[in-house]
Amino acid sequence: MTTRRTLLGAAPAFAAALVAGNSARAQTTQDASKTADFLFAQTAKGMTFDMVGGKLTLEGVSGETLFFADRPERIAGNMKTATFVPFWSRGKDSFLSDPPNADVSILEGEHLRQIVVVLQDPVLEGDNLTYTVKVLQGEMPAKADDASVFIDIIGMPLTPLSYAGVARRGYRRAVFYR
Repeated sequence: MTTRRTLLGAAPAFAAALVAGNSARAQTTQDASKTADFLFAQTAKGMTFDMVGGKLTLEGVSGETLFFADRPERIAGNMKTATFVPFWSRGKDSFLSDPPNADVSILEGEHLRQIVVVLQDPVLEGDNLTYTVKVLQGEMPAKADDASVFIDIIGMPLTPLSYAGVARRGYRRAVFYR
């Protein structure tokens, strides 16, 4: 039995859902063609470097790769590292066609060692992520603990895959890719 109290209580929730649904559809179609420049960060429990083969292996790499965009988008979020690896070769401005520079940061006691490299050919096996690298600056150790890799910019479409499903420029929200 529907009473006036039930109807009045449900009306605000229904109106909010209707507005949110229309807003999501409008912003999704509006932002589908826009792109943003994203930077990526990966962390690992350790790393090894094969100087002869130029292979950097992040051992115990996090299952999540962080990404963020600078002004004006101000988007931040994460994606599964397993999703990031095949994403490497997608798009006309992909890392496959233009390999990114990256900063490999290693904490050695209280000393931070930073090595600038070019990353290529990522391969994820379990929780080990291997890159072919060319060292541009610094000296890569053969082995280290607590490594972080900060990967240079790539243009990505602003797709409707955000955690909230909407809003790129107007709102400052975290994005979560799966």
